[in-house]
Amino acid sequence: MTEYTVEFVGTGETITVSDKETILKRCIEEGIAQEYSCRVGMCLACSAEILEGEVTQPAARGLTEEERERYALTCMARPQSDLKLDRGKYPPSIEADSTAGHGGSDAAAADD
Repeated sequence: MTEYTVEFVGTGETITVSDKETILKRCIEEGIAQEYSCRVGMCLACSAEILEGEVTQPAARGLTEEERERYALTCMARPQSDLKLDRGKYPPSIEADSTAGHGGSDAAAADD
């Protein structure tokens, strides 16, 4: 078992997470307020942008293959190196899903 440092940028929070546990599990144990909902890699509530480092998250079904390189679902992600994560950053697919049926991305841009 190898342990890695996971730093949440902009919050001053840093935890140590083994490569055998999920980032979310460790956040809960450490009392860090990481958002989550389904805990099975589908809802994307626990998403974080990977600024540095690598994770493994084979069961992160809510992400496309491309998004798995840039985003971690903390409920599924296990560190493979030291990490810097930006919590609350969501992949483009969640934005596309949220605008579906509401006039598409043009309507979302008009609201800005």
